[in-house]
Amino acid sequence: MEIQEGSAAAGDAVLDFSRLNLNALNVEGMSEERRRETKQLFLNYNRLGSLPSALGLFCNLEFLDISNNGLTAISDGITRLGKLKTLLAKNNRLSEASLPKEFGSLGLEVLNFSGNRFQEIPLQCTKLRLLRSLSLGGNRLKSIPAEIEDLLSLELLYLGGNLITAIPAEVANLPHLSYLVLCDNRIQSVPPQLTRLDSLRSLSLHNNLLTYLPREILSLVHLQELSLRGNPLVVRFVKEMTYDPPSLLELAGRTVKSRNIPYYPRDLPSNLLHYLDLASKCPNPKCAGVYFDSCVRQIKFVDFCGKYRLPLMHYLCSPECTSPCSSNPQSDAESEDESSVPVDRLQRVLLG
Repeated sequence: MEIQEGSAAAGDAVLDFSRLNLNALNVEGMSEERRRETKQLFLNYNRLGSLPSALGLFCNLEFLDISNNGLTAISDGITRLGKLKTLLAKNNRLSEASLPKEFGSLGLEVLNFSGNRFQEIPLQCTKLRLLRSLSLGGNRLKSIPAEIEDLLSLELLYLGGNLITAIPAEVANLPHLSYLVLCDNRIQSVPPQLTRLDSLRSLSLHNNLLTYLPREILSLVHLQELSLRGNPLVVRFVKEMTYDPPSLLELAGRTVKSRNIPYYPRDLPSNLLHYLDLASKCPNPKCAGVYFDSCVRQIKFVDFCGKYRLPLMHYLCSPECTSPCSSNPQSDAESEDESSVPVDRLQRVLLG
């Protein structure tokens, strides 16, 4: 990955106070010039209960590692570090109440809060407009806030090892997101909007509760890595179909659209005009039908870039309509029952 949390670069002024069993930071004997020259400060593996207020004296600090302490709070003093780009605070005792209100005013590019006690992603974090890497793995997160879409510079989002049950559609509004890690959660479905992530190269979804993927995932042409192991992606779902009979309104709308009956704004109320615009074409190339709210949900295995056999959700206009999902006739649900799918294909789906 291009985004590094690394150590000091050559020529940078570095102070390393790691593994010294410190419970406080005393800089009284340090010259002002030395504090001003310091760009990287390591305080990891100590016994700090809160962020030392003396940190505000390091006015040119760009990198700060306070991981593996007993931190329960980050003081307001951190907001005085106007040049801070990287903050590592892994494996502490931080929660939503631990951050100062003005934390979002920092110019951070890399933030790692993995291994803490967050139950929600703090909204202050969603105000870090320059943030490129956000890690909150191994916490107690139950959801992803819609405000995540405000992190327009984000390239890496690591939320593995939490209690997340759903992926909000707003994640798809991150134009530069290249690495999305949501493994080891409780996610049951993937929103089709994720196909708008044109920059996505790696998607980690292993050890969740996924039973299918949206057919639109085939549009992620730049995806290089897809991890699905440990999900209940099994063949028994291939032939499951659910169908609610269409309403009289939908039947009328289907007739108008499928038979190309002309209509004009002066002929219909605005709500009906809007409804007719919502028609979706049946994916079966041999079917000229459309649907609105009532459709058949069907899961089929489809070749994905020649690497995977994925169970993908797609929609048909009626139970009588069948549609191959790909040019390979073996991808049709009727041709692959539980006994005919080769073992290696199942492994590719389950292991990714």
